[in-house]
Amino acid sequence: MMHMTIQRLKNEFAQAWTVVVKDIRVYYLRPGMIMFGFLMPFFMFFSFSVRRQMEAGDGLARLLALTVFFTAAAAGPFIIPTERRVRTYDRLLAAPMSLITLLLGKIAVGSFFAIAVSTVALTAGLLIFDVKIAQPGFLALGVMLGALAFSALGLIFGSIPTNNPGDVQMPSTLLRWGLLFISGVFVPLNEMAPAAQVIAYFSPLTYAQDLMNHSVVGSGTINVWLDVSVLLLTSILLLWPSIWLHKRAQVLGN
Repeated sequence: MMHMTIQRLKNEFAQAWTVVVKDIRVYYLRPGMIMFGFLMPFFMFFSFSVRRQMEAGDGLARLLALTVFFTAAAAGPFIIPTERRVRTYDRLLAAPMSLITLLLGKIAVGSFFAIAVSTVALTAGLLIFDVKIAQPGFLALGVMLGALAFSALGLIFGSIPTNNPGDVQMPSTLLRWGLLFISGVFVPLNEMAPAAQVIAYFSPLTYAQDLMNHSVVGSGTINVWLDVSVLLLTSILLLWPSIWLHKRAQVLGN
């Protein structure tokens, strides 16, 4: 029994990895991914940071949080509707793999994209601005957990039954902008009004930003383990709406 369970897990992992490799080869250099996943966080960072006085470490922490947030969440709303339009997604759903395995593969696609782009931002901060990382272990953990959480967030919009990426890009972008402005990315939590702080705690981006602050500059507002726990829990909880939307679409015949 144990051997069969281990073999099944290996097969599921291999199937998910196949989905990841296929999407990386096909979609990573598409204009939609480059615009919404690669360029957007850098545009946002420079537009809000120009003429502001901030330390290089603070700036790098904010850029990493923005990069993970926008990049990871960009994959699902672009890739899945595109695959529905060209009829490849139907074949994936009909393949001999579980729905959860397929969705985990899609989450991994966005996560790897976010980690790769974040590495570019981190390398620039280390080489150009000579930033010193206070806690490299928490930095790696923060990037990974943030990538998983925000990729799962993007997957929810990709799971909406439509074959037009534009139908989900608009609501997805609006939600991301909303989470951005209520989080502590551009206005630190300790500088917010009490009511604004309460709202900020409902945004997972707040915890990702705080974890980046702990990692890069060595201090944050929230307990570092609470940041880790919230991002991990968010990654798990955000998977279930995608499962429900897929099952609902199958019932409705979409």
